Amino acid sequence: MHQQVRAWFRESARDLPWRGGCSAWGVLVSEIMLQQTPVVRVQPVWEQWMSRWPTPASFAAESQGEILRAWGRLGYPRRALRVHAAAAMIVEQHDGEVPDTFEALLTLPGIGTYTAAAVAAFAFGRRETVVDTNIRRVHARLVIGQALPAPTLTAAEMKLAADLLPHDPAESVEWNAAVMELGALVCTARSPKCGLCPVRTECAWIAAGQPEPTYMPKGQPWAGTDRQVRGAVMAVLRAADAPIHADLLWASDTELATTAPLAHPAEVATALGKLHDLNTQAPQLERALAGLLADGLAQLSDDGYHLPH
Repeated sequence: MHQQVRAWFRESARDLPWRGGCSAWGVLVSEIMLQQTPVVRVQPVWEQWMSRWPTPASFAAESQGEILRAWGRLGYPRRALRVHAAAAMIVEQHDGEVPDTFEALLTLPGIGTYTAAAVAAFAFGRRETVVDTNIRRVHARLVIGQALPAPTLTAAEMKLAADLLPHDPAESVEWNAAVMELGALVCTARSPKCGLCPVRTECAWIAAGQPEPTYMPKGQPWAGTDRQVRGAVMAVLRAADAPIHADLLWASDTELATTAPLAHPAEVATALGKLHDLNTQAPQLERALAGLLADGLAQLSDDGYHLPH
């Protein structure tokens, strides 16, 4: 099974810039960006970041506001601040070099067990048990015979992943990457391409007649949520080079037309228009603004709301 999956990976894996020859810093950034965000959205932003901030030191020296502006529309912008905090610790405590062990990586701000294991494996060739959503799904089908893994990660899943991990470090790294890729490209959550699977003859799920899942995963809602409003406000702040007065966040299009020119009036007006199109009620907008301030994603001065300095 190991040989079949790894051979498939060598032939079919996507050519992604954070694979093979990438710096440990690049791997770390990619792993955080890829959390809950597809590759097609991450890759162009990752490439811009690596060109602009090729080292932890260059990134740590940048302002949080510029980092949030460069994060763009990847979503969950607190991740950008976590990368910034991690870069600062890398500079202060690790001489500007990403630490090369799971234990040391886990001490960095915002780095959890998955990210620490993934960076240790993919950047430094360590034998670590890497378990993401794709790997969990492949294991559930291939070994257990279930359509989907449990709704939340279990100790039994971690034990299974550890048991399946090859003993040789190089082989373990390739196995982790290969199973992850198999889940992303073939053994997908919806409409899996079983005819293309290199281990379909060993698959317990196929052998069991491909039983239906015992639950239906619920995607996170977006329309009308505080997250949508927060995202719209962040788009306004990213577009503006000057603070945005609170009144503008509630202004009508007519009022916008009479507002004094801003640093980038077209970009700001467009972002404000999208915010106003949500027809958000005052309590929700106030709640979103309070959340952005509490999370350090925005600041409030006498002149209005703006990205952190």
